[in-house]
Amino acid sequence: MIVTCVHIKVLPEHVQAFIEATLLNHQGSIEEPGNVRFDFHQDGSDPTRFMLYEVFEDEASVAAHKETPHYHAWRETVEGWMAEPRKGIRYNLLAPQSPDLW
Repeated sequence: MIVTCVHIKVLPEHVQAFIEATLLNHQGSIEEPGNVRFDFHQDGSDPTRFMLYEVFEDEASVAAHKETPHYHAWRETVEGWMAEPRKGIRYNLLAPQSPDLW
């Protein structure tokens, strides 16, 4: 499994539009073959901070995700709304090992 947490800070005036655009990306992402999870979080103490928790079966699934129309549309739409560059951090999944437990 390939796990990536993407940390994003959005300009305050674009928070609602960012949420709407990211929900569309979320919907497209969860329908992709090879996607295990695609969770969208907003910081409880700072509404301009978000995190995407992405889990894909393998590198090929990650690469395919980055070529989808919904991902490209999301990137183009939200690019100017960032207060700072988004930061994706890769993690190795140690537990649970079984997708049945997610």
